[in-house]
Amino acid sequence: MAMYASFIHAVASLLLCVLAFGLSVMGRPTTFLQDFKVTWADYHIKQIDGGRAIQLILDQNSGCGFASKSQYLFGRVSMKIKLVPGDSAGTVTAFYMNSNTDSVRDELDFEFLGNRTGQPYTVQTNIYAHGKGDREQRVNLWFDPAADFHTYTILWNHHHIVFYVDDVPIRVYKNNEAKGIPFPKFQPMGVYSTLWEADDWATRGGLEKIDWSKAPFFAYYKDFDIEGCPVPGPTTCASNPRNWWEGTTYQALNALELRKYRWVRINHMIYDYCTDKSRYPVTPPECFAGI
Repeated sequence: MAMYASFIHAVASLLLCVLAFGLSVMGRPTTFLQDFKVTWADYHIKQIDGGRAIQLILDQNSGCGFASKSQYLFGRVSMKIKLVPGDSAGTVTAFYMNSNTDSVRDELDFEFLGNRTGQPYTVQTNIYAHGKGDREQRVNLWFDPAADFHTYTILWNHHHIVFYVDDVPIRVYKNNEAKGIPFPKFQPMGVYSTLWEADDWATRGGLEKIDWSKAPFFAYYKDFDIEGCPVPGPTTCASNPRNWWEGTTYQALNALELRKYRWVRINHMIYDYCTDKSRYPVTPPECFAGI
């Protein structure tokens, strides 16, 4: 009987662990509507393949957007996106996390800036921490992101924030609170995406306008993957060092990632706020923090 009781106790403990893991880690949903909702212009978002993929539409009437049903505090989010093909100048496809607060907003941005046919697509990243943003960096993508799906990922833990294109890190923002540099860690953030008109700034600083004769414009999404601590949820989740995204492997770039990161910065970066002396005569302190 003692052995049987021990076995039952072990099974019960295992089930509790599995349940706790399930509460703290949201895996890839079966369909778009499992974890997301349309936030504006639902007639411009179409579900495909039984809801496992979606199409976003931009025309002269409207763009569109969607958001996660929950907010999360630390974790990793990723989506496979196929961007607007052809002459997409003036369009912006955005994938980002946002605390949905005004004065002290935290936000982690991917913004894909459209182009004239034959020109490279540019991805702009930005980070808001404790209400302060204006940390833009721009990278020209080294492939055609409208020809096929590619994976775009934001990793956010207590140690750093990393933006990935496929498996290539293109941006790292370290937690340097000890040096007085703000780091987003107190506010949960939702996951958002939009397709919209921004031809006043998006392509060549607004010089290239949308050619509406090419409309409607389409972007496609699939494989919506959110793994993190949902809020509200287990109160200890966000501070649990055993969450996989807090593990040693994810606290800094490994040697291969470092090589890829440096390759991107040397060969494909076209703008960095850290070197923009017209905006910042005094270099922002996080620019010296390294990776």
